[in-house]
Amino acid sequence: MAATAELWPDAARRARLHIVSGKGGTGKTTVAAALAIALAAGGKRVLLVEVEERQAIARLFDLPPLPYEERKIAVAAEGGEVRALAIDVEAALMEYFAMFYNLGFAGRSLKKMGAVEFATTLAPGLRDVLLTGKTKECVTRTERDGSCVYDAVVMDAPPTGRVVSFLNVTVAMADLARKGPIRNQADGVVELLHSPDTMVHLVTLLQDMPVTETIEAVAGLGEVGLQVGTLIVNAATGAHLADAALLPAAEGRLDPERLAAGLHSGGITATPALVDGLIEEATLHATKVVAERECAETVAAQGLPVITLPFLADGADLGGLYELADHLHAQGVR
Repeated sequence: MAATAELWPDAARRARLHIVSGKGGTGKTTVAAALAIALAAGGKRVLLVEVEERQAIARLFDLPPLPYEERKIAVAAEGGEVRALAIDVEAALMEYFAMFYNLGFAGRSLKKMGAVEFATTLAPGLRDVLLTGKTKECVTRTERDGSCVYDAVVMDAPPTGRVVSFLNVTVAMADLARKGPIRNQADGVVELLHSPDTMVHLVTLLQDMPVTETIEAVAGLGEVGLQVGTLIVNAATGAHLADAALLPAAEGRLDPERLAAGLHSGGITATPALVDGLIEEATLHATKVVAERECAETVAAQGLPVITLPFLADGADLGGLYELADHLHAQGVR
């Protein structure tokens, strides 16, 4: 594919945790997966983390439900590797008990007693601390030589309507727990999320509601000191009409006689039904393109780098993920 301007900021290149959010239905999981593949190019190892317990990553890669362990799910250019982790809250809490309180067997007993549900109900923020805490552990884990196990971690985060509270809940938990392992865990997560190592990317469609929610998320993340890296426009419609014809087509002002003459010159019989059908299709297409361009101006006005991904005619299958990864790579994602 042809190269485009590099829109991936230097800060994103330095970041090691890439959090991907977006309004439901914008394709944030698809974009997160494509981003993981793009970042893994060049022999890198990237972890794709799921925190909503939906098994969306497994479905996207056409795999059985993922267990609570890191598994290789895809390869990238030049020996790159993508692993995935579907975080299970209950398993993460048991792991937490074992690591910080030495409650291996006792923790399993607490699980049978329903203590896990009780704890996360009593302190709802604890669930999000466990999810972000496990992600933090993956980001900071090192090999024996001191190098990081993963070159980057990509989190498929909750939708924009909840992402601010999800990422900021660790502050509330730090206030709730004055000392001890839970306080230390919360402090560590807060430090990572507010550091240059973390970047939030917001996925949107060029439609009024997703764009509005994206703008609100940019403001909300900024208010709590979280850094937004890029706005990723997904499933953008490519214009099939010349710019000069877009507005006339959107306004229903195409000349049927001129269209018929053009068809005849191409050796096509221009029946009234064919001409009317083409005009209708052109009007629908032009209307969508014009509306998307207006939304694109609103997105660009946020002053953040904007990466654009095309609509996948064949759907978000594995081949589509690699196609999107190529588009990301062409726009500077490294």
